[in-house]
Amino acid sequence: MPFEISRRALLQGAGAGAFGLALASTSAPSAYAAASQRALFHMTPPTGWLCDPQRPIVSGGQYQLYYLHSDVNNGAGGWDHATTDGVSFTHHGAVMPLTGGVPVWSGCLVVDAANTAGFGAGTVIALATRPTDGIRKYQEQYLYWSTDGGFSFTMLPDPVLVNTDGRTAQTPAQIDNAEWCRDPKVHWDAVRGEWVMALGRARYAGFYTSPNLRQWTWRSNFDYPNPQLGGIECPDLFEMTADDGTRHWVLGASMDAYGVGLPMTYAYWMGTWNGTHFVADDLTPQWLDWGWDWYGAVTWPSIEAPDTKRLAIGWMNNWKYAARDVPTDVTDGYNGQNSIVRELRLARQSGGWYSLLSAPIAALASRATSTVTLPDRAVNGGAVLPWTGRAYELELDISWTDAANVGVSVGRSGDGSRHTNIGKYGADLYVDRGPSERSGYALSPYTRAAAPIDPAARSVHLRIFVDRQSVEVFVNAGHTVLSQQVHFLDGDTGISLYADGGTALFSGITIREFAVPV
Repeated sequence: MPFEISRRALLQGAGAGAFGLALASTSAPSAYAAASQRALFHMTPPTGWLCDPQRPIVSGGQYQLYYLHSDVNNGAGGWDHATTDGVSFTHHGAVMPLTGGVPVWSGCLVVDAANTAGFGAGTVIALATRPTDGIRKYQEQYLYWSTDGGFSFTMLPDPVLVNTDGRTAQTPAQIDNAEWCRDPKVHWDAVRGEWVMALGRARYAGFYTSPNLRQWTWRSNFDYPNPQLGGIECPDLFEMTADDGTRHWVLGASMDAYGVGLPMTYAYWMGTWNGTHFVADDLTPQWLDWGWDWYGAVTWPSIEAPDTKRLAIGWMNNWKYAARDVPTDVTDGYNGQNSIVRELRLARQSGGWYSLLSAPIAALASRATSTVTLPDRAVNGGAVLPWTGRAYELELDISWTDAANVGVSVGRSGDGSRHTNIGKYGADLYVDRGPSERSGYALSPYTRAAAPIDPAARSVHLRIFVDRQSVEVFVNAGHTVLSQQVHFLDGDTGISLYADGGTALFSGITIREFAVPV
């Protein structure tokens, strides 16, 4: 019987000890419903199950974006390929398929401009994790190369980075660590003339260097004092120029800090990289997203401003409930979507530290099919806006003096019983999808997500992106973002405003509709 295990199954079984295995779901809809629920301005797979995006490269003047894909939910799979301008996506099918029942997991791609690996100048090189021989403690890093710009790949038969821990592990703790050795992320260190790899481990990030992408030397580990942050997945090491002209290194990773009331999204540390070690300015990480659904995220330098602007995209799912069917399995034959692409900039804060600020990719606004501006509204209680739609951006400002709870409800049903609330209450900026729960697809108890905000704040600027199955909220200047799946129904098209305990002014209300797929 061939070995088959998906990335989701591996993580789903994680507990206090070693990872467990979960069987793949092979259920498939017999017929798709007439009313499509496919996202209009998000990346979705043509069919099947979408998982982690892979960091894009530029080839042929386009971003080449890859993602984990399986033909069945929770099934073993490999890498599929798409090209994109950051807004629209053209799919090209599988490029690193499931082979012999052994899946291909996350990794990265680089363009080997100097032919360090010996496959020719300009060859696209991918490094990806596979469990050698189907043995989960042999998670090892394999090299693939492409001479056609990333449209087809050939794999070296042996791993270029062997998991030596897997060969020697005996105790439960050693085995647990060996079974978490994945998601290589590589960049070229021009100062030192070598490749640098960040690798995800159970309680740390490992760093390696190589002259040629084939032979790797371990250099150091980056550990953090709070094990409740979870393990490192999809690590991300890069340098950026901040808004004050200074240069800084960033180490990011997808992590699960649910146990200590923090996100299960993308954590990052500011610091320095000296060629062998990453030294954090502060061992307490910052977070790029405070919602439930922005995992496995990747960042990459923009074509137009590679030093000062990076782009980012995340998988809109969460391992707490990813092993399940969703409405689009029935209506459209696929499961999973990526977030909208966002732009990242590094900014110095008033306290002297540096943070990544997020904004929706600017090109998305140009794809709106219509724009509506509504009059300012003073609300004490609730008010329904005279507009309906399924896919749009809602931008507005809210200001108040005495109100205790202010916000916006999107995806409001005609009778008001279904809706997702986005608001400010006390020290929380929250998105609560609980009132949008759908029978058979419950997300409870993971319904209300909240980010910290100054409890004394009496105004907030929101950019809210609503698609058929998701909500993404950008707050103020992009210091805070919350991304969440929401299983809207066809009639969940309304928007309402609310203010409890006083009056709030809702101003600058602008709606940009996406009526056709971008």
